[in-house]
Amino acid sequence: MAGAALKPGERVLDVGCGCGQTSLIAAAAVGESGRVTGVDLSGPMLATARARAEGLGNIDFVQADVQQHDLGEGAYDIAISRFGVMFFDAPDIAFAQVHRALGPGGRLAFACWQGGAESEYYQVPRAAVAPFVGPDEPDDPDAPGPYSLAEPGKVRALLGGAGFTDVRLERVDEAAVSGADAADAAAFRLTSPSFAGLLKDLGPEDKAKAADAVRQALIPYETPDGVLLKAPAWVVTARR
Repeated sequence: MAGAALKPGERVLDVGCGCGQTSLIAAAAVGESGRVTGVDLSGPMLATARARAEGLGNIDFVQADVQQHDLGEGAYDIAISRFGVMFFDAPDIAFAQVHRALGPGGRLAFACWQGGAESEYYQVPRAAVAPFVGPDEPDDPDAPGPYSLAEPGKVRALLGGAGFTDVRLERVDEAAVSGADAADAAAFRLTSPSFAGLLKDLGPEDKAKAADAVRQALIPYETPDGVLLKAPAWVVTARR
């Protein structure tokens, strides 16, 4: 959110807003004179977001696919996303849509993961489920997924092709908090897009065993501040 540098009165588009945490932070930053619209495909996540935002007059949520939905032309001052832009089937179209939605001088700020090989956040739970779903397969660089924007050259090409300028990537190496304890972190990771698809074909017994394996693997990473795992990321900023 520091990269977004939100100001009072700004109109904010939160892409892939999920359960609304970043949208709520943005709403507080822009104040009553500003406006935040969160967009996501997941109905259940948006239901949680709406419940969290109940009573706030400067925030709304839309269930839509950014690749297809009419976001409006020049309707926003800034588009933000926290790990919500890596799963587009057609990222070139998605970023062109976001570019169109920004007014002159509009800004883009998002966080995306660096390569999974460096990430405890991915590798620890992935190794735990390997006995149940098999080893990791090499990433298809053109396929949607958590590390689809890990390569800086690809990010610059996509954003430049969509019309953005002044594209910058800042490396962030802070540990990510995955949950209050190992059980909480395991539940969170296994419902993420990265893992839900891996486990979907398992029977109930194997799925429960896989979940317990992830929980046990995360116990060594428990701290008084929660479960902390290294999760290298990029903070990407650009201008319309």
